[in-house]
Amino acid sequence: MFITATAPNPLTVKLIADATDSAITLSWTTWALAMLLPGLVAILLMPLVLYWLHTPEIKHTPDAKRFAQENLKKLGRLGRDEKIMLLVFVILLLLWADVPNLLAGSYMDLSINSTTTAFIGLSILLVTGVLTWQDILAEKTAWDTLVWFGALVMMATQLNELGVIDWFSGTIQTWLSSANMGWPIASGLLILVFLYSHYFFASTTAHITAMMGAFLVVGLSLGAPPMFFVLLLAAASSIMMTLTHYATGTSPVVYGSNYVTLAEWWRAGFVMSVVNIVVWTVVGGLWWKLLGYW
Repeated sequence: MFITATAPNPLTVKLIADATDSAITLSWTTWALAMLLPGLVAILLMPLVLYWLHTPEIKHTPDAKRFAQENLKKLGRLGRDEKIMLLVFVILLLLWADVPNLLAGSYMDLSINSTTTAFIGLSILLVTGVLTWQDILAEKTAWDTLVWFGALVMMATQLNELGVIDWFSGTIQTWLSSANMGWPIASGLLILVFLYSHYFFASTTAHITAMMGAFLVVGLSLGAPPMFFVLLLAAASSIMMTLTHYATGTSPVVYGSNYVTLAEWWRAGFVMSVVNIVVWTVVGGLWWKLLGYW
């Protein structure tokens, strides 16, 4: 719903400005206002759809508050390990936010690579005994995620470097240009191809970098209302993040908690993508019309 909500959004704004020769430059306010109503509708629908897809076994928990309070009392006060963990959490937040470098100003460069920051936190936990090396080795799901997610990112990068993505985008462009379709059908196909091609990507930034610029040019050349099309394509760039358990950087972490199976994730991801694209097309389209965007 906001430009600052996820890392690829500012890139999307830049690509839109480039494709329209700066005729459309989405500000933070414009983006937020445009995505407000369809975003709120999607937020309301999402729990209902997921409830229908995966009906919970426990539907009534009148004693949940009391149960939580009792177990919290059993834990007692914060111990040594908990305090160290909390301190490490704060340190990592400060380093990831580049606070030391901001405080140093122009005197010296204190910026630390995000991977180095993660190793600093891990080292503190190991040295202080909060974690042991056996604890690290026991996190099999985390190691699995690191290996196959790294492989997926590498394969997606290679597809882009070898020209496969450019070839695919060019083929779609040529096919739609020669099909003599009206802009509603052509634009709809572009949005769907852009959205569901994310099954072949393990990074939203890589996907947007490789394909959005070409799809923007094609859609606008086919006569689609500029603001309507760019906003719908921008929405699709975020909707696709729920498709798979590797669709974006946080997905493997959530999937690694083992609350859902692979089949459940993919099924829910596809269903929610359909619901979301309908919401943004219908509700978003009417909302943008009311705002005078197209």
